Amino acid sequence: MAIYPQLIIDALRNVRYPGTGQDIVSAGMIGDDIRIEGMKASFSLVTEKGNDPFIKSLVKMAEQAVLTYADPNIEIKGNIAVKSKQLPRPKTAEMLPGVKNIIAVASGKGGVGKSTVCSNLAVALAAKGYRVGLLDADIFGPSVPKMFNAEDAAPALEKKDGRDLIVPIENYGVKMLSIGFFVKKEDAVVWRGAMAGNALKQLIADADWGELDYFLIDFPPGTSDIHLTLVQTLPITGVVIVSTPQEVALADARKGISMFSGEKVDVPILGLVENMAWFTPAELPENRYYIFGKDGVRKLAKEKGYALLGQIPIVQGIREGGDEGCPVTLNPDSLTGQAFALLADKVLEAVDKRNSELPPTSIVQVSHR
Repeated sequence: MAIYPQLIIDALRNVRYPGTGQDIVSAGMIGDDIRIEGMKASFSLVTEKGNDPFIKSLVKMAEQAVLTYADPNIEIKGNIAVKSKQLPRPKTAEMLPGVKNIIAVASGKGGVGKSTVCSNLAVALAAKGYRVGLLDADIFGPSVPKMFNAEDAAPALEKKDGRDLIVPIENYGVKMLSIGFFVKKEDAVVWRGAMAGNALKQLIADADWGELDYFLIDFPPGTSDIHLTLVQTLPITGVVIVSTPQEVALADARKGISMFSGEKVDVPILGLVENMAWFTPAELPENRYYIFGKDGVRKLAKEKGYALLGQIPIVQGIREGGDEGCPVTLNPDSLTGQAFALLADKVLEAVDKRNSELPPTSIVQVSHR
């Protein structure tokens, strides 16, 4: 019998897409490239996304449908191509083409106020007129949505250059994304490392970050596979290490310094920040109480040869601002507002110095042996 395109199309109406139950012809999944050469037939299946989880089984079902409903002698196996309506994710080196500087904010251990420092630094940079983005990379403890009073925000999708892109939430002049926007705030994120890494890559590559002067990444505490994923994904300009002055925190800060400055990773360290440097009660603004020790980070910075970018005191307003989603930096006349403004100036200086003295950072290549 003669083989013709309509025969193939009619046979494919018997194949239903597992995700919706709609037949693949009505769903517009058959390309306009059906070719018939004797008993050989070929065509394309068109999917919405390049990583469609059903595509392999769909190809097999389409092959079987052609053989069952059209002609069992048709040469179809291996002749069904797969195309995607959505353009592929950009290559790693092109993920953030409009971003000038990528700054990692990291700590050796949790509880030292890294996210507070990162959030206020982002707001302080934005207040100085810079275009700023913030990625909350702490997958298992996302806090940026709360700190920016955006826990109920839901990022939208927009079509741009043939791709569906996530639109970052913007508040206080800072564009931001966090896994916290995509999960219920009361639910724990229980993922394996690979899942967490893929989620971060999506927040980086599949988002419309636009033109930015500074893209801050709030790293998770410690030294984990997420850290490796990020340095393998993005050419990070430099790292800001946050620690409290107490010895137990400094011990872990040293590990963080070792990871970033080590031969395998080799990301420039811009400097250190001493958080919770001292306590000043509101009623005694001239008094300083060194609850966690005095100048521990200053001494570590001097020992390692890095700049001390700032010392942030413990003030009740910092905690209140974080809990209420109103960063203390928004009050430039406050003691802490001034401290974060000074920190922003020091970071700007450190980035300029790093860019004038060192070549651009390369994406880390980690070999598996």
